[in-house]
Amino acid sequence: PHIAKVDLFKTSGHWQKYSEDMFPMMAETEGDKANELGFVMKPMNCPFHIQIYKDELRSYKELPMRLAEFGTVYRYEQSGELGGLTRVRGFTVDDAHLFVTPDQLDDEFLKVVDLILAVFKSLQLDNFKARLSFRDPDSDKYIGSDEVWEKSQNAIRRAVEALGMDHFEGIGEAAFYGPKLDFIFTDALGREWQLGTTQVDYNLPERFNLEYVADDGTRQRPVMIHRAPFGSLERLIGILIEEYAGLFPLWLAPEQVRLMPVTAEQLPFAEHVAEQMQHLGVRVVVDRSGERLGKMVRNSEKAKIPVMAVIGAKEVDANSLSIRTRQDGDLGAIEVPDVLERLKTTLDSHGYF
Repeated sequence: PHIAKVDLFKTSGHWQKYSEDMFPMMAETEGDKANELGFVMKPMNCPFHIQIYKDELRSYKELPMRLAEFGTVYRYEQSGELGGLTRVRGFTVDDAHLFVTPDQLDDEFLKVVDLILAVFKSLQLDNFKARLSFRDPDSDKYIGSDEVWEKSQNAIRRAVEALGMDHFEGIGEAAFYGPKLDFIFTDALGREWQLGTTQVDYNLPERFNLEYVADDGTRQRPVMIHRAPFGSLERLIGILIEEYAGLFPLWLAPEQVRLMPVTAEQLPFAEHVAEQMQHLGVRVVVDRSGERLGKMVRNSEKAKIPVMAVIGAKEVDANSLSIRTRQDGDLGAIEVPDVLERLKTTLDSHGYF
């Protein structure tokens, strides 16, 4: 759901510690009754995942329990702070919450960090720094005891030391419920943005009274790990567009291949080739504009299509395509089976055609 009763966010602490960044409460009544019965748009997904965990008593055999979704969240950013795709009021988080035993915490946290680093490697985003976002002990904007915060922050320290990661500490940058390991990316314009993040949280399990049955039959408190490798999908897309200047690698391009039949006579062949490519998962478009070949090529180049294929009478007779790539220019005629194999290999390796 996109909204919930305000009571849910009072239990989590969002209403007390994060309400300035939330949209106003919606209620049919006013005053104290509104504060009990009002609804708010969710600023985060974690309270909802907690409700799923709480649906039944869990056993240690079910842990770690990993709940994930692409969830829309809403933040009441000030108008002067908004900008393009990188700072918006409604965005999609590749969100997950892991419910683990204390003994599982370190191993699961390391796996999450490995996942985030693998995502950045696939996207060829290497201009980032790791920030240990810890609480400011002199601030009252946080929930939980000093002991709990020390345990959480030490778990993050152990992870970055085990991985040998370069990092720095950001005092006062923690979420109100727990410390974070944030990945701060510098974009093509020199601006810094937070992308991936993962957090260790002892506080929300305490506030929601989460439990599991341990192997000795006692009821124990799980630990939560929050994780979002992309952070905001909208922000990630905005940064990627600027980083690549629209020149996406083949696997990431919205349109990967454009087939350009010289005349209408080659259109059936082009459509047949397109079907074969689609079976491989290739995002292919057949240019049915009927424009002159030169204009079709220019339009494809303007659209920054990674692979362009000209299909004339010779190509149909030879079951081939005249390939032109954005990376290497004219590659000449290549038989269709070889093109298909090369596309598959390139997509699997996240490389260039």
